[in-house]
Amino acid sequence: MSLRTTIIALGIAVSIPFATVAQSADQSDSQLHLELNAVQDTGNACRLIFVARNETGAAIEKAVFETVVFDALGGVVTLSLFDFRDLPADRPRVRQFDLPGMTCDGVGQTLINGANTCIVDGADSPVCQDALSLSSRVSIGLIG
Repeated sequence: MSLRTTIIALGIAVSIPFATVAQSADQSDSQLHLELNAVQDTGNACRLIFVARNETGAAIEKAVFETVVFDALGGVVTLSLFDFRDLPADRPRVRQFDLPGMTCDGVGQTLINGANTCIVDGADSPVCQDALSLSSRVSIGLIG
């Protein structure tokens, strides 16, 4: 007799083997977290400071994200490639990027438009896109 669990959704009971539910939970825990942690005006630029936590179980050798910056009114200001470089498994990394000619109060939100480059074990990998989780600790939103 195998261990089973029942999931009830929209009034319909479905019986699924427990291993399937446990596997789904494990996969959802495997994430690449990017957090916009802080911003600071530095001379003639707004500096965006990110904390990256790679909880995918695989070391990412190179991660580059196409990033769109919007002004406070929602207009596109710039589209750039943010090179997060290497992101070792289970070790946080802090990366910062300057937006020349902008003050931080002029930035409305930042969009991670997708992974431009993601190298794992010497080859392109979908993990930077598939496992991506975004959050922001500041008033500037981080969306994707």
